[in-house]
Amino acid sequence: MKRRTLLSNGAALLALPALSQAAAPLKELRLDYAYYSPSSLVLKRFGWLEEDLGKSSTQVKWVFSAGSNRALEYLNASSLDIGSSAGLAALLSRANGNPIKAPYIFSRPEWTALAVRADSPIQSLKDLKGKKVAATKGTDPFLFLLRALPTVGLKRSDVEIVALQHADGKAALEQGRVDAWAGLDPLLAASELEQGSRLIYRNVAFNTYGFLNVREEFLTQQPDTVRRVITQYERARKWILANTTEAARIVSEEAKVSLQVALLQLKLRTDLSNPQPSQEHIAALQGAAPILLSEGLVKPGTALAQVVTDLVDTRFAQSVIKAG
Repeated sequence: MKRRTLLSNGAALLALPALSQAAAPLKELRLDYAYYSPSSLVLKRFGWLEEDLGKSSTQVKWVFSAGSNRALEYLNASSLDIGSSAGLAALLSRANGNPIKAPYIFSRPEWTALAVRADSPIQSLKDLKGKKVAATKGTDPFLFLLRALPTVGLKRSDVEIVALQHADGKAALEQGRVDAWAGLDPLLAASELEQGSRLIYRNVAFNTYGFLNVREEFLTQQPDTVRRVITQYERARKWILANTTEAARIVSEEAKVSLQVALLQLKLRTDLSNPQPSQEHIAALQGAAPILLSEGLVKPGTALAQVVTDLVDTRFAQSVIKAG
C-alpha cells in the first residue's frame, strides 16, 4: 500500500507542472476586428474586453482582418486566437485542415452581392459570360459568385475571376479594370451610394452567417476566456440593437465610410437577432457545401457533413447567451 501511495503521489507531483501551465493566466488575447463585423468595432471602441480581461492581467491585442481569408489565415498560423469570418469560408478552411470551432454567430448579414458600374451595359447575371469579375478568394463574396453562376446556367470557366482583396476589387470596378465585383459591405454599400454602382444579383440565402471562430486548442485550454469574449460580444450586439445610429457612426469612423453607408449596412443588411449557433446554421452550411466539392476547393471525397458538425459548436455559448 505504501509503495502504491508513493507511486501515486509521485505521478501527481510529476503532473503538477503541466497542470500549472494549463491553469496559468493568459498573458495576451489576440482577436480580430473587421469592417464586416460591427460588434467587433464596438468592442474595440469601448474597451469592454480590456476592462474585463484586465482583471486577470490579460492584455488584448486587436488585429485587423481585411476579409474572411485573412482572419482564417491568421487563425491557421496561430497568430490569432479568435477571428471573424463568413460561415462558408470557415467551413472551407476547416475542411482544408484549419482546426477551428465556431461557438458564436456575430450576425446574419446580406453583406455580398454582384455589382457593376452605373454605366455598365450588364443588366443581369447572364450578361457576365466572358466578363472579368473581381472577388477575394476564400471569402463569402467569392463563394457567393460560384453559387450564383449556376443559377443561370453559367460555369466558373464562363467568367474570368480576378483575385483581389475587397477594397482593391471595389477600386478595380470603379476604375473600369473589371466588369463586375463580388462586393462586401460596407465597401459595397459605399460603391452603391457614392459611385452609383448597381447590384445585378442579390440572394440573401447565398450569404452565409458571420461566424466567430476560435482555434480549437485555444477553446480547450482557455474556455473561460472564450466565454468572457462571447459575453462582451453579446453586450455589443445588444448595444447595437438599442443604439443603431450610434453604432453606425462607429462603423463609419472605423471603415472611413459615410454615415449613410454605415446605416445601410446596419439597418437594412445586418440581422443581429440570433447569436446562438444551431441547426439553422448547420443546415445552411450543409446546403452550401456541395459547391466546395464541385469546384474542387476541397479534396475529393471530403466528408463535408462531418466537417460542418465539427465546426459549428451549438452548445458552448448557450449559458452565456441565456444569462445575457
